[in-house]
Amino acid sequence: MRTIRKRLLVLIYIMIIALLFYSFYFSDYDKTLRVFSFFDRLLPIYRVETQEKRIAISFDAAWGADKTPEILDILDKYKIKTTFFLVKMWMDKYPEMTKLIASFGHEIGNHSATHPHMGKLSKDEVVKEIQSTHLRIKELTGQDCKVFRPPFGEYSDTLIKTAQELGYYVIQWDVDSLDWKDLSASAIYDRVIKRVKPGSIVLFHNNGKNTPEALKIILPELIKQGYEIVPVSSLLIKGDYYIDGASGEMRKKL
Repeated sequence: MRTIRKRLLVLIYIMIIALLFYSFYFSDYDKTLRVFSFFDRLLPIYRVETQEKRIAISFDAAWGADKTPEILDILDKYKIKTTFFLVKMWMDKYPEMTKLIASFGHEIGNHSATHPHMGKLSKDEVVKEIQSTHLRIKELTGQDCKVFRPPFGEYSDTLIKTAQELGYYVIQWDVDSLDWKDLSASAIYDRVIKRVKPGSIVLFHNNGKNTPEALKIILPELIKQGYEIVPVSSLLIKGDYYIDGASGEMRKKL
């Protein structure tokens, strides 16, 4: 009997690992969430419930900045404001670029200090990563940051609880452009346009090889479809909310 139980446990673990592997490479975030929900884990915000055609576009910045000025010009052409999640070590290397992003009117998000695997950190380590970055953002841009994106999309109950205690919303995404894989502009376009829907949070990177070219065709199409593109914090529900365990959707409490 014990042997059967052990085999069943091993089978369950293998299935979970396989599902997570599939989710990572194919961005099937719903399946990942169902696994986590099964274990009753706390969840970050993957998307936001809304009846309006509003979405948020975000850019993560941890390495490189060559493409950033062009991205800023493209966003400015369409009068779009977004959220740039910045790592402290990136801001230390590119302080003027950080100021430039803010000067274009974009929201600055907290993306940790050293880009670690934060799901493995203790509470004190999480506090240090978030607070030191918060202070650097304030110093360079004057913004009082309230949105945090964990590097690699990795999180834990400790991370989410600690971030919330520090006044932060923990933000993921439900549409991954996969621009970091150096997909072609047309491939990035197809991924985003096919997956986006009201309340989506779209993930790009500030230095993706083909991100600027992809934005040139994605943004006008989204506008044509009637979408309003806003910073992440502007998309979030104000007041009491909960996170749906099956979808990671931020929903208003009735």
